[in-house]
Amino acid sequence: MKKKTISVLLAAAMVIGTFAGCGSAPAKEAAPAEEAAPAEEAAPAEEAAPAEEAAPAEEAPAEEAAPEEAAAPALEGTVKVAAFEGGYGADMWTEVCKAFEASHPGVTVELTVDKKIEDVITPGMKAGDYPDVIHCATGREAGLTETLTKEKGLLPLTDVMEMTVPGEDVKVKDKIVPGFLDTLATNPYGDGVTYYAPMFYGPCGLFYDAGLLEEKGWTLPTTWDEMWELGEKAKAEGISLFTYPTTGYFDAFMYALLSSAGGPAFFDQCMTYSEGVWESEDARKVFDIVAKLAEYTEPTTVANANNESFTKNQQLILDDKAIFCPNGTWLPGEMADAPRGENFKWGFTAIPAVNAGGAGCSFCWFEQMWIPAAAENQDLAKEFVAYMYSDEAAAIFAGSNAIQPIVGIGESLEGDNKLFYSVYDTGATAVMGGFAATAPVEGTTMADALFETVNSIVSGDKTVDEWIAAVSEVSDKYRAAME
Repeated sequence: MKKKTISVLLAAAMVIGTFAGCGSAPAKEAAPAEEAAPAEEAAPAEEAAPAEEAAPAEEAPAEEAAPEEAAAPALEGTVKVAAFEGGYGADMWTEVCKAFEASHPGVTVELTVDKKIEDVITPGMKAGDYPDVIHCATGREAGLTETLTKEKGLLPLTDVMEMTVPGEDVKVKDKIVPGFLDTLATNPYGDGVTYYAPMFYGPCGLFYDAGLLEEKGWTLPTTWDEMWELGEKAKAEGISLFTYPTTGYFDAFMYALLSSAGGPAFFDQCMTYSEGVWESEDARKVFDIVAKLAEYTEPTTVANANNESFTKNQQLILDDKAIFCPNGTWLPGEMADAPRGENFKWGFTAIPAVNAGGAGCSFCWFEQMWIPAAAENQDLAKEFVAYMYSDEAAAIFAGSNAIQPIVGIGESLEGDNKLFYSVYDTGATAVMGGFAATAPVEGTTMADALFETVNSIVSGDKTVDEWIAAVSEVSDKYRAAME
C-alpha cells in the first residue's frame, strides 16, 4: 500500500514555534562574493598604474570581469546529493545526475540513494559531513527534515527561485505551478521564505469506473446535492455510492472538504488549531457530509478498512459494487493485476464543491528537496536544485511516474497520468498543507480524532456531535502545545 505518500503531507505544513528566519543564511550567501574577489584581483590592477591614459584599459578588464560573473553558473567541483528512494525507484536519480553532469562540464555528482536515507547520512552529518542537497520529505518516521528545520539548519532557497533554470530562459519560480510556493509545506516558518523546494506531486480525489457511469447514463456529480441524487439511483440498482481503503485516506479527503467549505483562510485556521474552529458552521458542514456519506457506504467497508484487507475495498470499484473511492494517483498501478469488468475504465474527479457555486477541491501532496545550511558546496547545490525544474530533468522523472510541479507538465503526459494531472486544469482548486507541528501531545493525535473516528461514524457507534467534541478537545491540546 502506498498510503505513505499521503502521510508525507500530514506533517508537511510545519509551523516551527517562532516565525524567525534562518540567521546563518546571509553568511553562507556571502561565499560567492568571496569567490569573486580573485576575479577582481585578476583584472590587471597593476597594469592600470603605469598608464593613467589607459582608462580604456581599465574599462577593458571591467568588461572582461562581467562575462566572468555571467559565466558563474558554469561551476566546477563535486556536489553531494542524498535522495530518498521511494516508490519511483533509484534509477531515475542516477539518470538525472548523469544528465546534470553532461550539462555542467567539470561538475561531478556524488549520489547516495536509499530507502532509509536518514540512517545512511545522519552519522556523517553528526560528524559535520553534510550532503549538499537532500531529497527527504517531511512526515517521515525519522523526522530528519523536521529536526533540521527546528534547529534552523536549512538554507533559504529564495535566491534559487530567482535563478534561471539551467539550459532555459525562465526563472525557477515561474516554472513552478502557482500555489506551491505559497504554502507552509514550502515555507515552514510562515515568513514567506522558501526553504523546501517542491518535488514530485500528485493530486488526490475520487476514483471511479467511468465505464459504469457511461453505461448507466449517470452524470458525474460536481456538488454534494448531485452526489446524494446519484447515491439514490445507485442504491436502486444495488450499488453503493462510496467506499474507502482505510480511514487514513480521509486526510486528503477532509482537507479538500474543509477548504471547499470555508476557503483557504478557514483551512489554515483548522490546520493551526484555532480556538472554536471545529464548532464553526463551516466545519459542521464537513462533518455532516461525511456522516451522510456513511449512509451510502458499502456495508463491508469498515471490516476491511485495515492494512491487511484494504485492497478488498479498492476492488469494490473494479467490481462495480461501489462507485467512488478516495485515493491517490498510485491506485491504478496498485490494482493493475486485479480483475475487472470488460468495460471498466478509470475515472478521476475532485471532491465535489461544498457550497453552491463553489469549485471542487483536490488535495495535493508533494515531496521536498532542501539544502542544509552546513552544506559545503552551496553554489553547486543551488544549481542542482534549479536544474530539477528543467524540462530535461522533468522528462527523466516522468519516465518513472514522478511528476514535477512545473507549468504545462500535463500536456506532456499520456494515458491515466494525463487524466489525473489535468484535474487542476479542469476547474478544481488545489489544496496543500497539513496540521502544524507542535510539541508532543501525549495520548492522542489529530489524525486519530479526525480521521480514525470515521469508522465509528459509518458503523453508527458515534454521533457527529461526539465526533466534533472529540476533535475540538484534541485541537485545544495541540493549540496549547504551539504556544
